[in-house]
Amino acid sequence: MTASQHTPIRIGVVGYGNLGRGVEAAVALNPDMVITGLYTRRDPAQLKPANPATPVYGMEALAGHVGQVDVLILCGGSKDDLPQQSPALAAQFNIVDSFDTHARIPEHFAAVDAAAQGGKTTALISAGWDPGMFSINRIMGEALLPEGATYTFWGKGLSQGHSDAIRRIPGVAGGVQYTIPVEAAVEAVRSGTRPQLSTRQKHERVCHVVLAEGADAEVVRKTIVEMPHYFAEYDTTVHFISAEELARDHAAMPHGGFVIRSGNTSAGAKQVIEYRLQLDSNPEFTSSVLVAYARAVHRMQQMGLHGAKTVFDVAPGWLSPKSAAQLRAEAL
Repeated sequence: MTASQHTPIRIGVVGYGNLGRGVEAAVALNPDMVITGLYTRRDPAQLKPANPATPVYGMEALAGHVGQVDVLILCGGSKDDLPQQSPALAAQFNIVDSFDTHARIPEHFAAVDAAAQGGKTTALISAGWDPGMFSINRIMGEALLPEGATYTFWGKGLSQGHSDAIRRIPGVAGGVQYTIPVEAAVEAVRSGTRPQLSTRQKHERVCHVVLAEGADAEVVRKTIVEMPHYFAEYDTTVHFISAEELARDHAAMPHGGFVIRSGNTSAGAKQVIEYRLQLDSNPEFTSSVLVAYARAVHRMQQMGLHGAKTVFDVAPGWLSPKSAAQLRAEAL
């Protein structure tokens, strides 16, 4: 019996930006799930869900909905929203979030775990594609090929964080930044030779910028390419374009990348494992991952698996709407 033959899993969506809209689209493709509410800090009357029948609530309504939602999918940002929202909501609800500040994952996990253990809820953090699917492929590669090296390449894709950094520069009216893997580096890794690659050798950055009126293009270009942590460590190209070109050619949010493990199982036997994503919409794919993990969280809660979890703790079969017997018959 499939999950869709049971009562649908009740999903609450916290936040209605790009990720929230992606979750709405993903749940529509999963017949074993239903969105029971969108929760927003904005005026609920201003939100127009894709399905007009979907209820929209203010955040304050959540306190009265304990027991009415199986899993909350949190669609806020990692910088300011999730560090507060995830622990607060995990005290009363099963949750999934996409916290992606890699260096702060251990402290985020600890805060969410304390809340979820106290509330006997199941709270999965840092789902998405990186962290998330790429993380799984990194540990799989290392486990299968212990003698080797792991390489992660991102792109070609639009980086939301780097694009935001560009837009904050004085003299910039608008802009986007694309991260592009250096093809020679990717091919060297695929060859199994295990090259040692610097940051600059692995990726380049290409910026498309709309200048504010009266701004000095050379000053803006120099500010971008010398920005520490964002561009200084990379070969960075800046193209100046019109606002019309920006709107016409750079509104989509494609992304993707590769995780490659290159190793040896004996002196003469090179082995290379590669996982690749090619995404027309970064937020829609991330949302699809969150929705699959919401299904797993619902199952884990029913098994009594409380506390904070990551993608490393979830059996692949728990992500599927199909039963274990179906998966053995069809996919194994």
